[in-house]
Amino acid sequence: MKRIDNHLPTKELQALDAAHHMHPFTANGELAEKGVRVITQAKGAFITDSEGVEILDAMAGLWCVNIGYGRKELADVASAQMQQLPYYNTFFQTSHPPVIALSARLAELAPAHINTVFFAGSGSEANDTNIRLVRHYWALKSKSSKKTIISRHNAYHGSSIGSASLGGMQGMHAQGGMPIPDITHIAQPYWYGEGGDMSRDEFGLKCARALEDEIDRLGEDNVAAFIGEPVQGAGAVIVPPATYWPEIQRICKERNILLIADEVICGFGRTGNWFGCETFGIKADIMTIAKGLSSGYMPIGGSMVSDEVAAVIGGDEFNHGYTYSGHPVACAVALENLRILEEESIVDYVREDIGPYLQKKWNALANHPLVGEARIVGMMGAIELTPDKANRAAFASDKGTVGLICREHCFANNVIIRHVGDAMIISPPLTLTRDEVDLLIERATKSLDATLVQLKADGLMKSA
Repeated sequence: MKRIDNHLPTKELQALDAAHHMHPFTANGELAEKGVRVITQAKGAFITDSEGVEILDAMAGLWCVNIGYGRKELADVASAQMQQLPYYNTFFQTSHPPVIALSARLAELAPAHINTVFFAGSGSEANDTNIRLVRHYWALKSKSSKKTIISRHNAYHGSSIGSASLGGMQGMHAQGGMPIPDITHIAQPYWYGEGGDMSRDEFGLKCARALEDEIDRLGEDNVAAFIGEPVQGAGAVIVPPATYWPEIQRICKERNILLIADEVICGFGRTGNWFGCETFGIKADIMTIAKGLSSGYMPIGGSMVSDEVAAVIGGDEFNHGYTYSGHPVACAVALENLRILEEESIVDYVREDIGPYLQKKWNALANHPLVGEARIVGMMGAIELTPDKANRAAFASDKGTVGLICREHCFANNVIIRHVGDAMIISPPLTLTRDEVDLLIERATKSLDATLVQLKADGLMKSA
């Protein structure tokens, strides 16, 4: 199969992109003046741009390329499936072998009480599904007043109207009339930024009990579900205190509300187990899946539901679905991805080998004069940038100013590390080697050093 190596010159590609392509989460006019970085190929943990520069992708695309780039097996499976059955829907009492096989395989991997999946094309679509799913569930149980879903400030659950409403990001809510009715938000378990003088355990309990307070405010008969990521990924890899999830679990059970675990980022090995629920001891009623399900090679997502929820929903026609629900090619690719994860023991590798190695190296970045905290679980981590380590101080400049400066230095040093505010986050492929971890830390340290020099020169090393 021929690759498109002989592409147009970079400047021509940039001009065409600026003229015709509207980018997500981007000030497109500003980007047009700067010019995009055009990515042309990828292999393992590295991507290559149109100038031939190789870049270490410490974000695995968008948290998704779990098995790394360039796995020919997935391309072969996609080609074979396209030739046999390129598309058919799962409406009108029909199915096909790839969606049946994937459904059964996911049931084997999921916790014992979860055996059913409703497929979507992405995590956003799956979380939209969850809104309708939990409300229909309670209506079928003659409790139609239970509509409100409680989420967390600074959570990310997708970009559609429904899923972005579930998320708690103010910048998204400021555009498009969100959140939609019957969705509310409580405090996030972000000890570094919001814990003050409390211990981590005390703060974890306080944040969890905010759920109980919100249920009391709304009335238990009006609350359908609570949704949360085991680790808040896009929120800046917020790892909750050990006290947090057990208390959330207790409250959901005692107050008769469903618990939705958004596993879009945490699922399929990223935390060192197949699902984040296993890492944090969560027994969810619904798990949202996507990203690592196919390692990003094909768009696919879904809502995995407990046996009890499936039984109730199955008692009536659920008037919901997508053209590409259970797309045969996406399902075939996802199955092959899961085979590779299992047969190559990649989840075990994260838990027992590369995860602990990365953790040791990443945590050592806390010794850098610009870093206030390093945190990591499995293959997702964050460092907090600060002008005053002892007091966990924020910068006097607008939030995100310093993070953006650091991100630009990372790009210049050919490593993709994302900024969220003034935190820097990573989520590399699960197949990373120890030598690649060392290279990641080397380039991250070089970027931190350059950032510190620039901050001092520009007078930005000041506390708020």
